[in-house]
Order: sequence, then structure tokens, then C-alpha cells
Amino acid sequence: MVIKNKKILYVGLVIIALILITFILNATKREYGNDEESIFKVIRSIDGYNSQPIQILKIKDIKNERVVPFLINNNPGYIQFTKNKRGNFEWKHIEKTENQSFASFLVNLQGEELPNLKFLFVTNEDNEIAKVELDVNGQVFKKEFKVHESLVAWIDLPKHKSAEYKYKYYDENGNLIEE
Repeated sequence: MVIKNKKILYVGLVIIALILITFILNATKREYGNDEESIFKVIRSIDGYNSQPIQILKIKDIKNERVVPFLINNNPGYIQFTKNKRGNFEWKHIEKTENQSFASFLVNLQGEELPNLKFLFVTNEDNEIAKVELDVNGQVFKKEFKVHESLVAWIDLPKHKSAEYKYKYYDENGNLIEE
């Protein structure tokens, strides 16, 4: 009887050990945005992002957040990660535009860092916008761009409980393109 109970105990311990090993291996297989290679893997693992060419334009760390603007099939986009307790960057948001050479994204950062809202601009080689004026509740921010280049630019926004955003776009000759 004692031998039978020991066998059951050993079998139980082996099963528990196998379950723990499986859990640990699955946890380590999860992709994080810790470096450029793993960022590509994370993007490719998301439905709608997995079969198109991707070009990472920049990796920007802001406290415990990582924001990575990219071009996917030459369309502007970005992915946002948050650092977990183990120091790995887990993705929390991804966004892209279709058939645009110039795109703006409102990036909301977590935590108390100032500012916690940023406008992110991403362009590709077809971009002809040389300057943007962003009016936020009457406060105007200006940003200039090189045309026909893939690039990234940021505007830090002041904290507001609510905001109204108005854009003005200009070509390289200073002509208003669109309001």
C-alpha cells in the first residue's frame, strides 16, 4: 500500500512538473518589442499586418512606453508597447493608414509623465507636405518636413481635459494645401 501511494505521489509530481514546464515554455515563446527583430515579429503576428513589407523608421522610448513608427506596404503606421514588471515591452496598440503618404496619430502615453499626449507624424517618399500647423484650442504648433522622404516627427501636446484639433498643411513653396 505504501509503495502504491509513493508511485501515485511520483506520478502526480511528474504531471505537475510537466504542466509547469509547459507553462514556462509558452510564456517564454511570447514575443515582446524588446529589440528591432522582436518588434518585426510582434507586428507580423497581428492579423492584417503579417504578409506585407514593413520598414521600421524609429524606436522611441518614453519612460515605460515604446512607440515604433513604421511603414507597412509603404503606408504609415505605428505600434505602441508598455514595459511590464519583468522589463519586457508588451504591445498594447497598433494603427495604420491606407493609401496615404502623410499620416498623423494621437499617441496616448500611460502614467503621469508630461506631456502624456503626443501627435506623431509619419511620412513616406510620396509625401509632398512640407509644413503642418496644428491648432489645439487656439495654441498653434508648427512642424516642418522634408518632402519625398520617409520620416517621423512629434509634437508634444499640453494637457487638456478636452481639445479641438485643426490642421493646416503647406507644400514646399508655402502654399496652403488643405485646411
